[in-house]
Parts: sequence; C-alpha cells; structure tokens
Amino acid sequence: MSAELVHEQHGAVAVLRLNRPETRNALTPSLLEALGQAVADAEADPGTRAVVLTGTGDRAFCAGMDLRAFADVGPGFFGQGEGERGFMRVLQGVTTVPIIGAANGSAVAGGLELLLGCDLVVVAEGARLALPEVQRGLIPGGGGTFLGTRIPLALALELALTGEPIDAARALQVGLVNAVVPAADVLPTALAYAERIAANGPLAVAAAKELVRMATVDALQARERLEEWRVIVFGSDDAREGALAFVDKRPPRWQGR
Repeated sequence: MSAELVHEQHGAVAVLRLNRPETRNALTPSLLEALGQAVADAEADPGTRAVVLTGTGDRAFCAGMDLRAFADVGPGFFGQGEGERGFMRVLQGVTTVPIIGAANGSAVAGGLELLLGCDLVVVAEGARLALPEVQRGLIPGGGGTFLGTRIPLALALELALTGEPIDAARALQVGLVNAVVPAADVLPTALAYAERIAANGPLAVAAAKELVRMATVDALQARERLEEWRVIVFGSDDAREGALAFVDKRPPRWQGR
C-alpha cells in the first residue's frame, strides 16, 4: 500500500485514508492509482463488505487534483492501468462494494467528485463543498457535471458555473450528504453506517446499490436489470439463509451467492 493511502481493516469494513495532509490530501497519479487498486482489492475480497473513505488531518478531506502534478504531466495525469480504472469506477459509483464517504474536512473539485461516487456521505460540520474547476479554466471531469442528478438543477448549475462553495448545512438540506456531525464523530458515524450495511446480505446489497443508482439515470434500463437481479437474488443461497435465520431467530451466515 502506498504511503499516500493508509488501509485499516475493521472487521468486514475497509477504511481507506487519503494521507497527504500537507497538500490537503490532493490527488496525485500515484494516489489515485493506489486508491483504485485498494477498492478493486476490496471488491475481490469476500471478507470485505463495505469501504469507508476518509482523509488525514482536519484541514480537508480532499482538495482534488494536485495542480502541481497536473502541470508536470498534463493529460497523462490519468493513466490506463488497473488502479486508474478502479479509481474511475469509484467516481462513477459502480463498484460492487458500497463506499461510505467520511469527509473530515472540506471537499473541493475532485474531492467533491470522490464523495459523489460514494453511496453514503458523512461530513464534518465545518466542511465546505465546491466545484471550483471553472476558476482554473477546467471542468469537473470526474463526474461533477452529473451533480444535477443528485440535487436541484439550479444549485448544481450554481456550483458548476460559479465555482463557489456551499457549507455542510446546506449540503444536508438539499440531500447531497446523509449526515453532518462534529469532526470527531465523522469516522465513527461512517463506520456505523458501514457496519450496518456489512451485516446485510452481500449479494442483495450489491443488487440494490446497482439498481437504485441506475434508476436515477435510466429507469427503463433499471427495470430490465431488476428482472435479471430478481431471478438471481430470490434464487440465491443467501435468500434461503436469510429466511431460515429469521425463523430460527439467529444472525444469518451469508455466503454472497
């Protein structure tokens, strides 16, 4: 694991921590590669059923792309390796393992886009969220332009066109995040969400995550995919185990199939 990314395992939950506090956890090519690979590893590990993504320090969750690194490498900032492909899957929200964002501080540019790729988001009370790319002659290239599928279009356009931030309270009000808590409670709150998710049937969780996200952008495709998932999930060993565990009044023993 790269020193830029710290991995801690809490039972069935992997905690991944962006570890560049001196740069407000800004993303370098090596960091995004490490993050993408770590999430891919979590997807492949049946013992990991949820991921919490957070940052080191109290200044910021992530300041987005490291502009010094971008100035050095330009378009080559985003490579084509397995880690980079995994990172793009995180941004697109299509990982099979649920990801809970734990924003210990402000999230701007690519940092906010990372949170948009998460399935649930907890932010610190003093955090500010922004897409300032237009102020640098850039665009939100990691999914920020899809913000209008998550919040009212007028606010999405305000954020994308002005580059100005909103505070945590407004982010919660418009449904951009799930919880706003004191900074010291961000990680424990995110872990509590992750543990509740990890206790559920992993096959059912993967199906529900895919279907709910798909329905926001293509309802017809989601309905078609639901028919496929219905056969898989209702005919699974986990579905039978869930029913038996309920009858026997015991915790289920999930197999993920």
